[in-house]
Amino acid sequence: MTKSIILASSSRYRREVLQKLHIPFECISPEIDETPLDGESPEHTSLRLAEGKARKVAESQPHALIIGCDQVATVDGLQIGKPGNHENAVKQLTMLSGKEVIFHSALCLYDSSSQYMQSTNVPYFVKFKALTALQIETYLRLEQPYDCAGSAKSEGMGIALLDYMRGDDPNALIGLPVIALVNMLQQAGVDVLSTSRI
Repeated sequence: MTKSIILASSSRYRREVLQKLHIPFECISPEIDETPLDGESPEHTSLRLAEGKARKVAESQPHALIIGCDQVATVDGLQIGKPGNHENAVKQLTMLSGKEVIFHSALCLYDSSSQYMQSTNVPYFVKFKALTALQIETYLRLEQPYDCAGSAKSEGMGIALLDYMRGDDPNALIGLPVIALVNMLQQAGVDVLSTSRI
């Protein structure tokens, strides 16, 4: 039996990243509590949630390869989330001005039939420029990145807010480390270059 590939996410950004591989997959949104545990490190939070999302979807998908993802962004040791609205985004970008943000992007691939889990955390480092209030306001009005941790879309105009981006895989910043995923799929018997649809 060929195992289906499922992205355990409702994120349109992750879906768009996975579509780059041209492999057949479907998306199922996991419903889990994403609250960090007391004293939990950002790396552990993101890994625990990525694995939890995959296991949750596995409850209804017993013969699938399930991709779980989660991302926790931190600045000065503080976790930062999605702003949700304009006012919060202004506060967030004002706080991030001139600072480096670490995005902890966790990824797992869970084989629901064998219950074999592969998981990793791929950090990505982003330094924001010193931003003026006018620059922040102009950017937010143009791009409205209210569903993005850090209030910026690096794949869009948000790149103009940044001094640098550093890491092994730029897709990790969007929340789906594709290089690690391709290696995990290979371990699970899926050669992306042989499976991709032309």
